[in-house]
Amino acid sequence: MKWEVVPGIHPIGWNIILGTLFSRVSTSMSIPFLSIYLTQVKHVSPAITGIIVGTSSLMGIFTSFYGGYLSDLFGRQRVLLFSAFAWSVVFALFFVANSVFLFFISNALNGICQSIFEPSSKALLSDISEDKNRLQIFNLRYTAINIGVIFGPMLGLKLGSSHNTFPFLIAGLTYLLYGASLVFSFSKFKIEERKANPDPISIRTALNVTRKDTVFVVTLAGMILSISGYAHFSSTLPQYFAEKMKNGAQLFSFLLSLNAFVAITVQYPLVKIMKKIHPLNSLILGNIFISFSLFFVPFTSNSILLMMIVLFFTIGEVLIFSMIDFVIDDLAKPGLKGTYFGAFGFNRLGNVLGPWLGGFLLSTFHNDSLYIFSTISITTLLGIPALVFSKNKLKAERAVNGPFFTNHS
Repeated sequence: MKWEVVPGIHPIGWNIILGTLFSRVSTSMSIPFLSIYLTQVKHVSPAITGIIVGTSSLMGIFTSFYGGYLSDLFGRQRVLLFSAFAWSVVFALFFVANSVFLFFISNALNGICQSIFEPSSKALLSDISEDKNRLQIFNLRYTAINIGVIFGPMLGLKLGSSHNTFPFLIAGLTYLLYGASLVFSFSKFKIEERKANPDPISIRTALNVTRKDTVFVVTLAGMILSISGYAHFSSTLPQYFAEKMKNGAQLFSFLLSLNAFVAITVQYPLVKIMKKIHPLNSLILGNIFISFSLFFVPFTSNSILLMMIVLFFTIGEVLIFSMIDFVIDDLAKPGLKGTYFGAFGFNRLGNVLGPWLGGFLLSTFHNDSLYIFSTISITTLLGIPALVFSKNKLKAERAVNGPFFTNHS
């Protein structure tokens, strides 16, 4: 059965995009407020809070490669369904958690589910999309994420997410419905998943392929540092605002929604511009925008100026996240698309380093905001040399032919 809302985009693709939209609304009602809830309600120290928030990404680091590999081995559909339903249970566990230990376990399981679901969904989107529409479908997914983040924090604020765990229950129900919708779509719209390798390769072989891909590994290293800077937006900044500013939680909620609104507004114009040049230049520029935005945070408490800082931060975010899936899709070896997306999950080490570093700096240098944010900014900027190296090496390797890097400056 063939039915497409937009030529080249499969209906299952739309199911994933819409599921991403609603699930991101529900998760952004809860997860971004977790650090405020832990510090303000449970009276957990900023350092321990940083560890709890970061543990999701830490578990993702250890499991994302396996999640992507399993989707290559067993098929995207089975892995997606298992992880969606498991994720619904994890959010229910958040809802009943009443101790630091249970929050730690819940967020660890959250990271595992995400590391299995995300690479599988990206690989499936790649499988069922045409080459000419692949960048479009990746960006539609990114748009869905940002629309969700516009409305999620506002709903979370109304539901008192910084004071209770009820929004986590809503997130659990959302993933339950998401999984059910995938069951329906997979039964109604039959797809033949691409398998370039008829004989499954071992996980050791898959790991060696990605490990020996120099461009991929160095790009990953640069992105770890870049994402460590991005991670401060949902970990260090809410703690900083809640402690230093009156109505800090409300201010953070507004800035989070502003971040998503700006991302949607500038995304397609930026993508139209950036796809005319070397894609890794987009990642480099994104790092620069994020780094300098973080540096200027302690210089003002004026809401208008903070909105300007978020504007530039968001431009940096879009420059990175609108292109990165497309880059990894191109770098992936035949038959290992899920594995590459899974291996790139190691970039979540940045989501561990960011909250950990931010929590440590807030606890240690409580009254020296300039030192805190200048350190964060410099750490983020360290990702640029790796990205420049990757760009130059990739251009050398693809001097004659390349899927989309050819003829870019």
